[in-house]
Amino acid sequence: MNAPADDQDAGQAGDRIAKWLARAGVASRRDAEKLVADGQVTLNNALVTHPATFVTPGDLVVVGGKLIDPPQRTRLWRYHKPDGLVTTHKDPQGRPTVFEKMPPDMARVISIGRLDLNSEGLLLLTNDGALARQLELPTTGWLRRYRVRVHGVVDAKRLADLARGLIIDGTKYGPIEAELDSVNGSNAWLSVSLREGKNREIRRVMQHLGLHTTRLIRLAYGPFQLGTLSRGQVSEVPPRVLRDQLPK
Repeated sequence: MNAPADDQDAGQAGDRIAKWLARAGVASRRDAEKLVADGQVTLNNALVTHPATFVTPGDLVVVGGKLIDPPQRTRLWRYHKPDGLVTTHKDPQGRPTVFEKMPPDMARVISIGRLDLNSEGLLLLTNDGALARQLELPTTGWLRRYRVRVHGVVDAKRLADLARGLIIDGTKYGPIEAELDSVNGSNAWLSVSLREGKNREIRRVMQHLGLHTTRLIRLAYGPFQLGTLSRGQVSEVPPRVLRDQLPK
């Protein structure tokens, strides 16, 4: 088994085991480190016990008894998620998942962030867990844009005040850009943009404003747009476009 990082020369080739597993699409780097800690990973038939173990070309990596194929080139797909699907590989409640709806010849992918059961629109998928983690971080600075339909009376001033951020039940939310687009009786459409996206953030913030979210559609994640992608359709981002758009 490869030695821990402290025992390596400065020119060590290969990737740390968690990064290698993330790039192979097995799990996020954090979850891969947990797999190592749980004794689920072997390298060349030896149990991996140190997270700073390196994998080099030709090494055999097994997770939970399954041989893992080496990482392929980083790929990214846009997916128009319909509502009614959960963004997880396996749901304990037996609800249909995003990944069950992928084409049969699709590479194993993970999502970049999530959309909850009742949300729809653009979901980015990748075969590279390290990339997923990078693009989920608020420090990446990518704006996420949504169209949101709410039920209730919209207070334009309170909506504008969201740009200063707020705290709800002890949870701090960063600045949110929100504008009123149209009103039809007791329903209204809003344009909402944010850079962090905590769990169910928009729904909780709208509820704080006395508004019930009845539809939530993600239109963009950073430079990648939903565009004319049909519901349930998946489309790979061309490699050149991916290289141009990723943070340097």
